Amino acid sequence: MKEFISFVIKESKHILRDRRTMLILFGMPIVLMLLFGFAITTDVRNVRVVVVTSSIDHLTHRAIVRLSASEYFNITTTVPTPSEAEQLIRSQKADMAIVFGKDFAANNGRLQFIVDGSDPNMAQQWCSYATQTLALDELSGNKNNYLKTSPINIKMLYNPQMKSAYNFVPAIMGMLLMLICAMMTSISIVREKEKGTMEVLLVSPVKPLMIIIAKAVPYFILALVILCTILLMSRFVLDVPLQGSVFWIVIVSLIYILLALSLGLLISNVAETQLVALLLSAMVLLMPIVMLSGMLFPIESMPKFLQWISAIVPPRYYIAAMRKLMIMGVGISEVMHEVVILSIMTAVLLTLALVKFNKRLEH
Repeated sequence: MKEFISFVIKESKHILRDRRTMLILFGMPIVLMLLFGFAITTDVRNVRVVVVTSSIDHLTHRAIVRLSASEYFNITTTVPTPSEAEQLIRSQKADMAIVFGKDFAANNGRLQFIVDGSDPNMAQQWCSYATQTLALDELSGNKNNYLKTSPINIKMLYNPQMKSAYNFVPAIMGMLLMLICAMMTSISIVREKEKGTMEVLLVSPVKPLMIIIAKAVPYFILALVILCTILLMSRFVLDVPLQGSVFWIVIVSLIYILLALSLGLLISNVAETQLVALLLSAMVLLMPIVMLSGMLFPIESMPKFLQWISAIVPPRYYIAAMRKLMIMGVGISEVMHEVVILSIMTAVLLTLALVKFNKRLEH
């Protein structure tokens, strides 16, 4: 046991002395959290709106005031015809136009949205935000008066302010923990093979399996520190609530971290150089995580073929579980499906990695 602890301490000191590794381990989570929290955001802000109306009655005036007072929209100008508004959008001087029908107050409040649809997702959000902001039935006091373009009284559960950070924080957790644990573990073991020190370690009194575990332990502890950092930043910097049990968030994260470490060990058995390990980690981990885990794009919207491929991407299940636990505040029973799949994947990857490692020692 003393030899095992000595190996853990040795690997920990090696990590702490390597400034580049420490920069990656702690710099990347902070930078990504700040980027996705503040810079890379899908939040609706400062949408340039053109108001189209031939006459301004009391209801039109109140609607324009509501739009002007909103943090989401900026009223740039008022034009009399939709064609003029469309021309402003085409010339990139406006993002959307709201067309008030003739005799708006007396004609059931008819509206039309003309939107720049070059980004369909944002266009849909602009329409949704405009619909909620106008809330025509509140403006007129007439419950039979509704917008013809989309529903009023939309109630956003779990994320009433529609902050994109609510969606990105669980996704960043899934990406960072997988990349750091798998990539750094695989590179650490392959580095020993490249330097020729792995053979020296294997003839030491400590069993080979214990050596591999000892090299993984520091990254396991660092992953826990990174997890705590992300949770603290999400709560106190990005103002993302932790609705569910922190205990279960940590437990599910532990399973996921073990899965990532197992995958890193498997990659280290295949790769012979650090460059190969890095490339394998990037190809096997980075692209599937970003494209197929539901981090950026809804899995339900993907073609069936890609949905089947995404079924073997571990971050898909971790991100889904974290969104339910953190944002929705559900109990562990509601994420048991994801937990079971992650546990099975962990067992399979760990078994494959150890079998592969033992075969390599025999040769």
